[in-house]
Amino acid sequence: MPNRLATSLSPYLLQHAHNPVDWFPWGDEALGKARAEDKPIFLSIGYSACHWCHVMERESFEHPEVAAVLNAHFVAIKVDREERPDLDDLYMDAVQALTGRGGWPMSVWLTPDLRPFFGGTYFPRESRNGMPGFVPLLRRIAELWTTQRGELEGQARGLTEELHRQAAVEGGDRLPDEGVVEAALDALRRTYDPRWGGFGPAPKFPAPMAVELILARGTAEDRRMALRTLDAMAEGGMYDHLGGGFARYSVDDQWLVPHFEKMLYDNAQLAACYLSAFQATGEARYAQVARETLDYLLRDLRDPEGGFHSSEDADSEGEEGRFYVFTPAEVRGVLGEADGARFCAAYGITEAGTFEHGRSVVHRFSCPEDAALAPAEDALLRVRLRAWRDQRVRPGKDDKVLAAWNGLALSALARGFQVLGDTRYLEAARACATFLRRELWTGDGLLRVWRAGRAHTPAVLEDYGAVAEGLVDLFETDFDPAWLRWAERLAEAMRCRFQDAGAGGFFSTEAGQADLLFRQKPGFDHAVPSGNTLAARALLRLARHLERADFQAAAEGILRCFGPWMARAPRAFLGQLGVLGQLVQEPLAIVIAGDPDLQATRALLAEVYRRFLPGRVVSAAADPALPLHRDRWPREGRPVAFVCRGQTCAAPVTEPAALASLLA
Repeated sequence: MPNRLATSLSPYLLQHAHNPVDWFPWGDEALGKARAEDKPIFLSIGYSACHWCHVMERESFEHPEVAAVLNAHFVAIKVDREERPDLDDLYMDAVQALTGRGGWPMSVWLTPDLRPFFGGTYFPRESRNGMPGFVPLLRRIAELWTTQRGELEGQARGLTEELHRQAAVEGGDRLPDEGVVEAALDALRRTYDPRWGGFGPAPKFPAPMAVELILARGTAEDRRMALRTLDAMAEGGMYDHLGGGFARYSVDDQWLVPHFEKMLYDNAQLAACYLSAFQATGEARYAQVARETLDYLLRDLRDPEGGFHSSEDADSEGEEGRFYVFTPAEVRGVLGEADGARFCAAYGITEAGTFEHGRSVVHRFSCPEDAALAPAEDALLRVRLRAWRDQRVRPGKDDKVLAAWNGLALSALARGFQVLGDTRYLEAARACATFLRRELWTGDGLLRVWRAGRAHTPAVLEDYGAVAEGLVDLFETDFDPAWLRWAERLAEAMRCRFQDAGAGGFFSTEAGQADLLFRQKPGFDHAVPSGNTLAARALLRLARHLERADFQAAAEGILRCFGPWMARAPRAFLGQLGVLGQLVQEPLAIVIAGDPDLQATRALLAEVYRRFLPGRVVSAAADPALPLHRDRWPREGRPVAFVCRGQTCAAPVTEPAALASLLA
């Protein structure tokens, strides 16, 4: 018989709807029950594509003994971290304070008034290898709640006070010094792996914000670090050589064996990163990876309504990676003996295998030079093998649409059209923006989540920031002022709902949420840029397009707010440091007075789009309705380009070659 999760929209919660555990979704019913029955809460937080979440479900949450103990002594609540990042951030801080590490599935025990007193991540059902078993742990906590409740509540009060103290942001009174950017670059240099690329030891995660900062602000030697990292990721098994796109991370230091889940936010950011590398170097291999990654989004993650789904699972048929790995016999069976043997040699598929059960992860870094395939043959064989792979049981997909992650996808697709010229990317970007406005915009605010025709959950800071910036990128692609005006409305709503006008910076949530212990100011950049980073990026770009000094002041307020923290831990603020770099440099604005749809205008825009110009603002229009176009007109029907650095403007030009000289 299904439990209360059966009516949820979250694919993660629905995965647990038939557990014998009497699960509740987070909400008034569950929290009221805990208060009424004076029971502790067992809070389990995870997400649909999480491999170890599936393991803990099979071992524990499907087990009658576990269910009996949980149901008797606790109010059990399931939360999808992607729907409620505010809860996830708060209680992850608690788990890290208690254990020194974090991860998912996250397991936290709370008092009825929501204060955490114990926590961890994955627990096996019974104790093994030095790990406490989940069943004995539940029994012990239930016993302590009865016999030593005062001590548990005292621990909960102390931990909550410590979390509140750690979350307090004592803002600075000035913008951080540029030296903090150099300190961050130096930290990246110290942790760089010169053999395999990347920053730090295994497990290795993609670092798009590190690469973007290096490309924008690093030395020529730094740039080699960034490009080697991009090359190594694209050569290794973390990249899906058949279907495009990247897995979440590599379990080893050479990017060989991935954790196979594929996330929208990783792939959107990495596509943009490879586009930047192509602009900076002109090397076609970066354009190819960007194109294949964007094509993965269009083919496998796009919802028919126009938004993009959240992720694909690591597991299929109960095994991690089963969909993605091959034996030589399988490859030869699809491609034939000769072609199959050449493909195996080129992509590291061996009899011994590089993964479990003698299977191999498809990769290129171990390919001998004389085994590399010619480009045309390589593309053809990959398409044939992918078509066969697509007949396998696919990994599960989390088909909910999240505003913030779609904002990142919107930026990547718009930039994909700018750099690669493929109209499919512009069409997809427009469809995505239209979907977000139709389904997640209420007229005065955003909702965060959409699935199966229903939108829910108030948006948090990162949603407003990411969608606003995505709309700026779309405006800088098709120059429809409606996108820029909607981005302006989002920025105004964001300031109204989240800004700390006194201390600077933005809270992640609106005031007055009864189900939160306290509001946090997200500043650290993790896999996704922090809410404050996204807000600062959007506000600064809008300030320059719309000449809104209040938007620029709000962006500067974010950097002042986190300035002291940046000085202490610059590596944790790579995204914000990118904004700082744009703030301290005189802005580059390229304004083209002319119809954006004219071929002559597009020829001028092509000179802008093909260059790596971090922080540049570009606008094209035939009339002066927008601030940057004031008193700027086409000349005898021909588009005219105006290039300004700060308050200094060059003489206007009409020819692409002349614009190229100005931008060189």
